[in-house]
Amino acid sequence: MRFPPQKQLELIAQNAVDVVSEEELLAKLTASEQSGQPLKVKVGFDPTARDIHLGHTVLLDKLRLFQDLGHEVYFLVGDFTAKIGDPSGRNQQRPILTDEAIKENAATYTHQAFKILKKEQTRVVYNSHWYDPMPLSMLLNILSQYTVARLLERDDFSQRMKSNKPLSMLELVYPLIQGYDSVQIKADIEMGGTDQKFNLIVGRHLQECYGQKPQVVITLPLLVGLDGKDKMSKSLNNYIGVTEPAAEIFGKTMSISDESMMTYYTLLFPAVGRADIEKMHPKDAKVHLASLLVEKYYSSEVALQEKTRFISLFSKKDIPDDVPVFDVIDSTLSLADILVASNSAPSKNEARRLLQQNAVSFLTGSLKDNKIDFVNNEAIIKIGKKKFLKLRRPS
Repeated sequence: MRFPPQKQLELIAQNAVDVVSEEELLAKLTASEQSGQPLKVKVGFDPTARDIHLGHTVLLDKLRLFQDLGHEVYFLVGDFTAKIGDPSGRNQQRPILTDEAIKENAATYTHQAFKILKKEQTRVVYNSHWYDPMPLSMLLNILSQYTVARLLERDDFSQRMKSNKPLSMLELVYPLIQGYDSVQIKADIEMGGTDQKFNLIVGRHLQECYGQKPQVVITLPLLVGLDGKDKMSKSLNNYIGVTEPAAEIFGKTMSISDESMMTYYTLLFPAVGRADIEKMHPKDAKVHLASLLVEKYYSSEVALQEKTRFISLFSKKDIPDDVPVFDVIDSTLSLADILVASNSAPSKNEARRLLQQNAVSFLTGSLKDNKIDFVNNEAIIKIGKKKFLKLRRPS
């Protein structure tokens, strides 16, 4: 699609928290229109985990918009910076990952990102390409461009200093190391979550230090996780991964709170009219959201199948309000053990028989590798035709 610069600006700014600055962005879009040269739009992902989740897709969807507008995406895999660990939003040090773990995680990232991005308009780059051979003198030159006082203005750094929590030199230099990536790419625009704003501003500063025009910084809201409190994160186990089974995506979406649901619509499906959603019953709106997500990452056929399956399991009004609760204190217990311990089956043999006959089904949560995968520390199972049991993992 081709739009004039002002219209492009309006589309890009939708749902953005910060645009530093709109005047600079409009000037870059205008220059691109006149020269026919696409803008370089950078986003960086440190491969600290294997999966891309819905929180990442808020950025990826915006990158896809840039591609639809004719611009080029630089998908930077921070295989070098992952060794340091981004301190953004954290009140303690991250563990340092091994090279093997980083390599395994990075291998999955681009494959998953291309569920959203256009491959022909995406350049995948690794920052180890320029950092591994970099001489110490060059690194010291980068570090000399910023003062410690300015680094300590960062909220999470100052908070950790005030609470006497460790703050390593590696974490202090991380913003500069990330910022120099923009110098190497000569980025016109860099995007990130609101927790990345400090790092992205450092990138602007470094580009000016090295004689480049500063990148425009765009920050987007952070998607809240399934717990409704913290941002979506693998480490907090409150995420929905884009490559999870369709049933998992559907079921986890149904577990989010009514309060969080509208935020999911706003950030993940901004084209869906808010007024239309508000007319729906909250449960129907959540089913619609779950269907949209499964359709996006699988197909409309799979989405219909999951919707039908969910309705058949959950909408028969036969789940009692007083479902018995069993606290799974011992994480080594098998599901058969839990059935016996909760008095849902009279014996271990009977519990095994129920499982072999598929008479036990998960209504929320699931069974993965013979271990229960809880959602918000809970899972509900149906045993036979009439028995229900809520499994609860003490937090």
